[in-house]
Order: sequence, then C-alpha cells, then structure tokens
Amino acid sequence: MEKIKAWLKASRLPSQSYIFIPILFGQAWYVFQGNKLDWSILALMTCFGLFDQLYIVYANDYADMETDRRNTTYNIFSGGSRVLVDGDLNPEQLKKAAINMAGLCIICGIMLTVFFQRGLAVPIIIVALGLLWLYSYPPARISYRGAGEILQMLGVGLVLPVFGYYAQSGSIHGFPFGLLPVILPTQLACAMATSLPDEPSDRLSGKQTSTVLLGAKTTKYSILFLNAISIASIPFVSWFSSGDIRMYLLLVIPFFAAFSKMFVINSGPGSFKLTVFVFLSVLITLSLMAGMTILFFL
Repeated sequence: MEKIKAWLKASRLPSQSYIFIPILFGQAWYVFQGNKLDWSILALMTCFGLFDQLYIVYANDYADMETDRRNTTYNIFSGGSRVLVDGDLNPEQLKKAAINMAGLCIICGIMLTVFFQRGLAVPIIIVALGLLWLYSYPPARISYRGAGEILQMLGVGLVLPVFGYYAQSGSIHGFPFGLLPVILPTQLACAMATSLPDEPSDRLSGKQTSTVLLGAKTTKYSILFLNAISIASIPFVSWFSSGDIRMYLLLVIPFFAAFSKMFVINSGPGSFKLTVFVFLSVLITLSLMAGMTILFFL
C-alpha cells in the first residue's frame, strides 16, 4: 500500500491536465472543421498523453533531485513530487519508470502508424520526448540556461495540439496556427508562473529560470502582460463573429482570474498568496484552451 501511495505521489496526476487538454484541443479542431471523431484514435491519444505526462514528471524528478533537496518553498505546482527527497522511492526506480513511459509513448506512435497510417506519429513523439530531455538533461539542460519556459511553451502549446490534430486528420494542414497568439503567450506565462515558488533553490542551484533572471516582480508583471495578450487576441483571431456570445463567455474565467491576480501580486516564495497567484495563472491557461476545446466540439 505504501508503494502505491508513493507512485501516486510521484505521478502528480493533476498535472495530467497540462497534457490532456492540448492534445484534445487539436482533435476538437478537427471535429470543428466538420469531420467525425475517430474514437479509437482518441483513446490511443489519451493513452499517449497519460504516458507522456508520467514520463515528464518521473524524468524531471530524477533530473532535479539535488535542486529539489534545497527547495523549502515548493507548493502543489512546483518543486517536483518530493518522492526522492522524502525517500519514498529511490532514483533508480524513477529512472526505470521514466524509460518505460517513454517506451509506451513510442508504442502508441507505432500503433498509430500501423493501424491508422500516421507516418509522422513516431517522429512527433520523439520530438515531444526530446523536448523534455533538452529541458532537464545534459548537455543541453536548457532549463538551467534561461530558456526552459520557452521550451515548455513550445511543447504544450504547439507540439501537443498539432499532434492531436494530426492523429485525427493524418495531416498538419488545416491546423489553426492563427490561434497561436492566444495559445502561446498564456502557455509561456504559465511556465513562468510555476517557476516563481522555486526561486530560492533555483538560484542556489544555478538554474536560470525566468524568475532568477528577471526577479520575481518583473516576472509577475510579465506574466500579467502575456495573459493580457492571449485574452485580448481572442476577438481578433476568433472563429466566431464579434456578436457571438460564446466568444465572450470564453473570456469570463480568464478575465476574472487575471483581474484577481492583481490582489496577490505582492507575494513571496513559500506564501499562500503566491500559491494563489500561480493557481490563477494556471487557471487562465487551462480555461482558455479548455474553453476553446469545448466550443469546438459543440
């Protein structure tokens, strides 16, 4: 029972939403174009999303073990799962689990290729897996060199939605690249927000996150600015007419969350107010993409 609890803790299943929603977004756009959803592909892509998320959290915990040991200001959105720091699992177990999850991702790609003639599935999956490797592991270790948040933005804001669309359509032509001004800024803001609580330990470890490079105050205002770009872009790139009430309903949660962040902007690592600030940042990102996904399916 203790081992099961340890693996559930390591799996950080709530973070599955970061992966599941972008993948579903791409498939929803395919349906919005007037096509029929292939439920077998949806199931296969859902499995890929689960395996990919587990690969990410396991591999990141293994790579960041020493930094996490120094982290005393982590919260539910940052600082890893703590299973290695707390001694719930050992590094070798997590390393093997990450490799196994990567293998399962590749198997999903092979199945898409064999059964659905999706020849780019395996290359796209290799790119997705490779982004995490570039993010956390030598020699690139980009998260320690000042561009980790950009890499994260590209992975969840571009690669995964495109893959979701490609899996259903068999082509990337027709993907709504015009919606990237909505998607990418808020994804970057979300990545920057989750670095805020870890600033003290990241600084000690030489991890050059946006918060370490810019300072917490500048980072927070940059996050607000990026959120504003995404929210303000909706009317200009919208697939609805300006009079369609659904477009405005889509903005209710992001706008309310962005406004609310102003009341908790003066907050430091380890504080409840900072946890609220990060939560609201994540809420804006997920609600925008989830909202568009739901409307695509309607």
